[in-house]
Amino acid sequence: MARIKGIDIPNEKHISIALTYIYGIGRKLALTICKDANVEPSKKARDLDNDELARIRDEVSKYLTEGDLRREVNMNIKTKMEINSYQGIRHKRGLPVRGQRTSRNARTRKGKPKTIANKKK
Repeated sequence: MARIKGIDIPNEKHISIALTYIYGIGRKLALTICKDANVEPSKKARDLDNDELARIRDEVSKYLTEGDLRREVNMNIKTKMEINSYQGIRHKRGLPVRGQRTSRNARTRKGKPKTIANKKK
């Protein structure tokens, strides 16, 4: 298994798909990285030689990925919570942030339903 940015990429997948296992790299960016590194996107990860892997590592290092990206996202959320913006307040309360309805759904964010005594329909 090849390691890029501390992540083991799967051998049996095409390199354009295997790169998406790295946080911050999607399908489009993976194809761009393959193109810039002169690597065939349909080539399997196990078939890459050391030179191709080195070129891919160099290309990936140009982008903000993994720990640095996670840290930046968390800092942005903390900043919103500190300045008491609308999104920050939603993050604090554990409610949906991007305008979704909460009267009928949002169980993922709100957690298990809390039963209210003597509430009947």
